[in-house]
Amino acid sequence: MALSQRLDLRQTQALVMTPQLQQAIKLLQLSNMELSAFIEGELEQNPLLERDDAPAEGAVEAAEPAATAEEHEEVERWQETAGSEGEGNLDLAGDPAAWQSRLTRPQPGETLPGLDQTLSRPITLRDHLSAQLSVDLADPVDRVIGTHLIDMIDDAGYLQGALADVAERLDCEVARVEATLKLMQRFDPPGIFARDLAECLALQLEDRNRLDPAMRALVDNLPLLASRDGQALMKLCGVDAEDLTDMVAELKALNPKPGLAFDQAAAEPVVPDVLVRPQGAGFAIELNNDTLPRVLVNNRYYAEVSGAARNKSDKDYLAERYQQANWLVKALHQRATTILKVATEIVRQQEGFFRHGVQHLRPLVLRDIAAAIEMHESTVSRVTSNKYMATPRGIYELKYFFTSAIAAASGGEALSAEAVRFRIKALIEAEAADVLSDDRIVDILLKEGIDIARRTVAKYREAMRIPSSVQRRRERSLTL
Repeated sequence: MALSQRLDLRQTQALVMTPQLQQAIKLLQLSNMELSAFIEGELEQNPLLERDDAPAEGAVEAAEPAATAEEHEEVERWQETAGSEGEGNLDLAGDPAAWQSRLTRPQPGETLPGLDQTLSRPITLRDHLSAQLSVDLADPVDRVIGTHLIDMIDDAGYLQGALADVAERLDCEVARVEATLKLMQRFDPPGIFARDLAECLALQLEDRNRLDPAMRALVDNLPLLASRDGQALMKLCGVDAEDLTDMVAELKALNPKPGLAFDQAAAEPVVPDVLVRPQGAGFAIELNNDTLPRVLVNNRYYAEVSGAARNKSDKDYLAERYQQANWLVKALHQRATTILKVATEIVRQQEGFFRHGVQHLRPLVLRDIAAAIEMHESTVSRVTSNKYMATPRGIYELKYFFTSAIAAASGGEALSAEAVRFRIKALIEAEAADVLSDDRIVDILLKEGIDIARRTVAKYREAMRIPSSVQRRRERSLTL
């Protein structure tokens, strides 16, 4: 077999993932709030970028005389007061910094805000417990042990870790640590320093002087309460059904996580990326401009600095920054256009939901939107990630509108899985004396034209954290 060398010219097509293309794909996945943080970094790195939402130059100039007039009026008023007090020889008109510092300093006779009006950080759970430790425990050894125990509690107020580890670390008896723990379990809030749920509830009942033998038996058998086994609980507690119902109600009034009253993180509100509102016979869809960052390329500044560049490295740097700035502006525009296209098509295909509610949500997959707007399925997936839509029916993630299909019993149009879940939940919430089993729900849905298997009903019910018919019947017997 002879070997030879030769040169061939071939033309092929290949998709090259350039850094800019990778960055553009990344921008699609970001929400408006995440995009704002990204833009902040770009504005710091690229001197040729500037914000598009800056106030107009004329507005700034119009605001300056009013501010200056107020300052002069304040200076003149102060000078008149100073002159009447024998300080008229001070001339501060020519030194704005001097009179500004004079105006901001507290003056004799001036009323200052009280301590109750000053800002303070919220009291944490450990601060609250440490304050009680220094008051309620006088023994120095108990205080040292108590400090270690405070460091061992989690955000819910439960003690994490073994007491033997504390005893070994402090070189003391485990009984001494246990005795200190018993003292600290009386701290506020009730139920703190518990090692499990049963002990947490028992401490709260003891604080209310309600830990009698019957309630102790109920707390010691929480698994039976979780399974709604009322007959077994009545036998163990030695009470009848009416007393057991009262005991369960009292137990539900307790706080299973007492420590969460402190250190609560502020709930972050969901900021929608797309706004939908009724308009005439249809809907108006627009991007949320309040959170949508906008930047511009400062061409004037680029012309000035590029003309003054003295060497090749400076010119190359400016050219690279200019190209990057232009690309970012185009990428942001393309991102906004793509999101708007996807959101508009979602509203069009789910019009029944926006007009009549979740029961009219139709089956929808990414492929349907991609085919309608002539984009790739992966692009639609990235656009709908971490994006929220504000509608007249509430704020929903864009992913919410994509649901699988449930076949219709009569061979008609398929139904959305989310609409079927909504119907199952409505049937269970409307239960009266007769608790519906999964088989009974299947029969009801079949009469309504929904062909669904029993295992699917059970799966949807469990996903919505709805107990089985047996558990619901037991729970109903405890509450009646």
